[in-house]
Amino acid sequence: MTFFKKLKEKMTGQQNEEKSEKYKEGLTKTRSSFSGKLNEIMARYRKVDEDFFEDVEEALIGADVGFETVMDLIDELKQEVKLRNISDPKEVEGVIVEKLVAIYEGAGDAEPALNIQENGLTVILFVGVNGVGKTTTIGKLAHQFKSEGKKVVLAAGDTFRAGAIDQLEVWSERAGVDIIKHAEGGDPAAVVFDAVQSAKAKGADILLCDTAGRLQNKVNLMNELEKVKRVIAREIPDAPHEVLLVLDATTGQNAFVQAKQFKEATDVSGIVLTKLDGTAKGGIVIAIRNELEIPVKFVGLGEKIDDLEPFDATDYVYGLFADLIDQKAEK
Repeated sequence: MTFFKKLKEKMTGQQNEEKSEKYKEGLTKTRSSFSGKLNEIMARYRKVDEDFFEDVEEALIGADVGFETVMDLIDELKQEVKLRNISDPKEVEGVIVEKLVAIYEGAGDAEPALNIQENGLTVILFVGVNGVGKTTTIGKLAHQFKSEGKKVVLAAGDTFRAGAIDQLEVWSERAGVDIIKHAEGGDPAAVVFDAVQSAKAKGADILLCDTAGRLQNKVNLMNELEKVKRVIAREIPDAPHEVLLVLDATTGQNAFVQAKQFKEATDVSGIVLTKLDGTAKGGIVIAIRNELEIPVKFVGLGEKIDDLEPFDATDYVYGLFADLIDQKAEK
């Protein structure tokens, strides 16, 4: 069975055709930009030479795949082209797809699940700068967990941004879950402490904690987050079970820089990449996973309450190259 048939079978054999379609639709902007550029390059060249590889390199960097990742990918492409004796540029696009799948899967945890505790309370901390969709992400995840029959509590730990508490309260009402909040300007650690106590008393399954989104001073940010984490760990020794960094995909390389800075400031266990449907540079997913070694756990593929999807490497690559994969899988 060919690589592309296996890829297609993997997607259709897991009751996730609907999910694959979501990725396909959500990555339309990236696909039309990225695949469009690659198709243009394939059509323009009659042979695979150094100029051809330079143009492919430029297209990959333009999609925010990441400089180091692109350099490695181009080296591997050159070797593979030589090994398979490929002379037709049109055949190279298929090799690019294979290599991108291998890069993500080679990094391990290709489809990382959340660290949900089977017994007792699961505490998830959310970090990220203002404006990336952190509060919306918490609301959407609260809705998902509630839909699964779990009892959810929200902690309004972003006490510094005007309106952050009110915004989270709106989401708590929409998702039908409890929220613990203090007055604006209060101590985030105190809010989280009260939220842990409340969640334990109510026999909740999940506690989702918002935090302040400031990155101007990494030392202050780190101290603040460490204080919040100490408060949580004192009440629940192995918590927080996840520290999820929320990034806005439309900011491209800026999101990559934020991921780097937060990784230095705190032990980020996973990334939520929002607004992936709104960017033509969706290659940032590969750059983050390959160069920072942080798994992407969720991606935002739309504005609806159920448009936050668990990340799936196969569906992601399908979203980037749907037309090519469909065409090659039929052969």
